[in-house]
Amino acid sequence: MDDLAIRTLEAATQEFHGDRKRTYLTGLSMGGYGTWHLAGKYPGRFAAIVPICGGVLMPEISRQQSPDDTKPYTDAANKIGNQTPVWIFHGGADDLVPVAESQRMAAALKALGGEVHYTEYPGVGHNSWDKAYAETEMLTWLLAKSLGGSK
Repeated sequence: MDDLAIRTLEAATQEFHGDRKRTYLTGLSMGGYGTWHLAGKYPGRFAAIVPICGGVLMPEISRQQSPDDTKPYTDAANKIGNQTPVWIFHGGADDLVPVAESQRMAAALKALGGEVHYTEYPGVGHNSWDKAYAETEMLTWLLAKSLGGSK
């Protein structure tokens, strides 16, 4: 399915004359998981990514994960690399996807020296995407990104 999604993206980019240097990836909840996954499977493909209330480990596994075991996040960060700018959003009171998923990914990517922005909304549950997508600063940041550097 991953390869099919990328082939479909390529076809749409060609048909509608999209800018391959300005393709962004974002997703919320399960789509946030997909954002991490696709960014790791196709490193360097996206000018920037914005995962919202997603993660690397499924919630039932994440809740049992020792805070000292950073390997899943380090592995995911290494696949993505430090060249893709990332802005992560999560609600601090999310009861579906543990906020630790986003915190751990932010820490792993920062350890690689990547450009990482992290926004956690205190008291906000799983639906953090309304606030995230309303962030005009994030949209300005995102649209300033392109493969090969910012504008």
